Amino acid sequence: MRTLLTTSALAITVMAGSAFAETSACLITKTDTNPFFVKMKEGATEAAAANGIELSTFAGKIDGDVETQVAAVETCIASGAKGILITPTDSRALVPVITQAREAGALVIALDTPFEPADTADATFATDNFKAGVLIGQWANAKMGADAANAKIALLDLNASEISVDYLRNNGFLQGFGIDIKDPTDIGDEDDPRIVGNDVTNGNEEGGRTAMENLLQKDPGVNLVYTINEPAAAGAYEALKSVGREKDVLIVSVDGGCPGVQNIAEGVIGATSMQFPLLMASKGIEAIKMWADSGSKPENTPGLDFFNTGVELITDEPADGVPSLTSAEGLKKCWG
Repeated sequence: MRTLLTTSALAITVMAGSAFAETSACLITKTDTNPFFVKMKEGATEAAAANGIELSTFAGKIDGDVETQVAAVETCIASGAKGILITPTDSRALVPVITQAREAGALVIALDTPFEPADTADATFATDNFKAGVLIGQWANAKMGADAANAKIALLDLNASEISVDYLRNNGFLQGFGIDIKDPTDIGDEDDPRIVGNDVTNGNEEGGRTAMENLLQKDPGVNLVYTINEPAAAGAYEALKSVGREKDVLIVSVDGGCPGVQNIAEGVIGATSMQFPLLMASKGIEAIKMWADSGSKPENTPGLDFFNTGVELITDEPADGVPSLTSAEGLKKCWG
């Protein structure tokens, strides 16, 4: 059993008191710096207070920090947490420790990123990530019009582990744009000549900048950029700006955070698919409360293997046949 006495080495951040109440829960996110997870923590903290649940939160140093999340789950098990909310940094590698948590009696709910298989957790509260990708792909195709046939696409993904949230958004985008997908659970196996290539960003601005630089070296004529999230999009924009290409390259993304929506208004990003992490977290806490009180588990959205928390396309250049909200409308509900 690992201990949190060595938190600095494990890059775990504990954001609540150490003593667990009768009904206690844990929130484990990929990082505590990405604004998406900051909003998720906000939603979980407010819902926990409203439901009389003592919440402890943990976060990895970077996206992909599996060891930290394993240690955090083990700590929650040892502390007797009634429920665990987790955004798995690797949807396959964490399966064994999640199984242990459920065997110990904890309700485990995946947020944002489904496990593989999905029934590793008791429930998942998430965006329909494939649909989020489809929406920005459809919009980009409509925006480019006849030029879509000559697109040069750079795909800025999450990391090398190819977790579900990564390939679902990537492949949803490609399908929405009109590119055939060979394997919906894989990234980079398409042979469409319009695809310049894929690179990883770790979901942050620095990674987005580096990935964009790498793909521009591969083909300086890139004119369409898909990014896994808006921090990566911001980095890609800076790389394009450094070579004077920021005005003639279309960037699309997924997230819908207030900074990203503001970047829509300022022309940095053409369109983004808005998620609702605060809702994911608050619904997760409510499910733990229900489990503690009655032993009941949440039900999935009909026809899906998860509870769908919704997605909205945000753009200031609407396209026929693709429902969307303006950036002004988006700023009123970003990540709500």
